[in-house]
Amino acid sequence: MRFDVLTLFPEAFESFLKTSMIGRAVEKGLIDVQLFNIRDFSTDKHHSVDDEPYGGGAGMLMMCQPLFDSIEHVKGLVADEAPVIFMTPQGDVFDQTVAESIVDQKKCSRMILLCGHYEGIDQRVRDALVDREISLGNFVLTGGELPAQVFIDAVGRLVPGVLGKAASHQEESFSAHLDRKKEYPHYTRPAEFRGLKVPDVLLSGHHAEIELWRKNNCKDS
Repeated sequence: MRFDVLTLFPEAFESFLKTSMIGRAVEKGLIDVQLFNIRDFSTDKHHSVDDEPYGGGAGMLMMCQPLFDSIEHVKGLVADEAPVIFMTPQGDVFDQTVAESIVDQKKCSRMILLCGHYEGIDQRVRDALVDREISLGNFVLTGGELPAQVFIDAVGRLVPGVLGKAASHQEESFSAHLDRKKEYPHYTRPAEFRGLKVPDVLLSGHHAEIELWRKNNCKDS
């Protein structure tokens, strides 16, 4: 799975791409994350990427030219139909169902993630080049880098081989296997700690009863 990220701050991804499971997945070549600095596509000497909005108002907008040129450049790197996904609070809310559906689409092996800033981007970019808009929820962040990292993490961990065992993500909160419910409680050693005991059924070795207990202890989302 390949993620091409268009951003004003590629350095924001340095630690993320070297840490934990995502870092190991990158090292193994299971996922590939390519970073592109939108400022590199600006045509003026100041590398400008923003300007005041027509009609007035607070804040600045990211301009057409650097965005059009950067997106078209990245789209042209590979002869495929990679979707351009704009990370914005105005988009469709991202959840586990969306993440699973993306991985299940075998033809979708590359995604182009656009990280916005300031008050947003020129609408003409959204109309002409953006295929999908995704939000983490009803709140606003200073930029699209954190949402892009969350997106890469949630989708990337579902790529075969990243977690090691497929069951690691098949039996977790909001997965299809658990009917989109929240995951059941987990326990590990010791069996009793400060008077707090692990449920007897989990110590019984009776797999059918354990499976039933786990099913009954999943919570509605």
